[in-house]
Amino acid sequence: MTEIPETSDASEIPETPATDWHIYRGTGQPHDAIGSLPAPPPWRAFDGDPVITSVPPLGTESARRLGTPGRRPAWRPEELELINAAIYLRRPLLVTGDPGSGKSTLAHAIAHELGLGRVLQWPIVSRTSLRDGLYTYDAIARLQDTQMAKLRRENHRDIGEYIRLGPLGTALLPYERPRVLLVDELDKSDIDLPNDLLNALEEGEFRIPELQRAGGRDSETKVLTDDDEKATVRNGRVRCRAFPIVVMTSNGERDFPAPLLRRCLHLDLPSPRNDAWGQARLSAMVGAHFGDQDAAANSELIHTFLSSAPGALRAADQLLNAIYLTQEAVRDSTPDRRRLAELLMRPLEQGDHGVGPR
Repeated sequence: MTEIPETSDASEIPETPATDWHIYRGTGQPHDAIGSLPAPPPWRAFDGDPVITSVPPLGTESARRLGTPGRRPAWRPEELELINAAIYLRRPLLVTGDPGSGKSTLAHAIAHELGLGRVLQWPIVSRTSLRDGLYTYDAIARLQDTQMAKLRRENHRDIGEYIRLGPLGTALLPYERPRVLLVDELDKSDIDLPNDLLNALEEGEFRIPELQRAGGRDSETKVLTDDDEKATVRNGRVRCRAFPIVVMTSNGERDFPAPLLRRCLHLDLPSPRNDAWGQARLSAMVGAHFGDQDAAANSELIHTFLSSAPGALRAADQLLNAIYLTQEAVRDSTPDRRRLAELLMRPLEQGDHGVGPR
């Protein structure tokens, strides 16, 4: 059962349903339950090859987000059920919520607990296209190198040396176990990107025309991956074996087309509220980053963060900033601690920062 602070009212939290079917348990402790994941539904089974059995270790970016290993996050039962349903069904998880509510951190938590290696991160901006996520081909560099090789009477370099798979393209390689792909802030994309994603996510594969033209049938080409490693692509087609665990985040700045929503499971992570679950989630986050040092003072700041200006928009990293600064700069001055904390934890609405209408 999810742990909560001793000061929380346990009666506010409903009884936890059965969790023995969970692959991701939300404990923060690494385990090998991914090995017991049942076979996928027939309509989500893939057969890519050659199978890749090794992956790079978890990156330092995950350590920065997760803090101290082994700390138990606070998840509501329905949140864990949706996360695990996406893993079982091999469907992307669309995670919505306010900025700073922990949407992106979820991908790192899954990769850490299930031992799935480095998180493949695809940050989305307004200019991002599907091709950016799949692969890039440096045709100019290949042309220049070919011309130089002719002048020097050297052999031409393989075309695979000019192709690099992006985060999505790497996630769709035929790994024995699923990779974790974070598609961050999809709502910032061009209007066409969500629709463009449909085929790759539904079919679990894509083609590289440059390799198909150059290689012919039964060809094998080594290309560079997003992990800076080499992977073999057969016949110019990348096809997954274990469908990746795809976490797509959105701050709710736009709506998505129905065909995309139909292919996803939707998880909403609201900002922590002033209730038992809000207290539990923030206490777990603060404990992961700061340990038990100054626990009483940190608990007071958590209470202030949750109870002041109800309904105002705040991000959890404002709380982390306030705790760090008050610990390092004004540890021994209670009035200064409170003043700095209130300054850093002001609501994010524009009017409160002097940049909006007066």
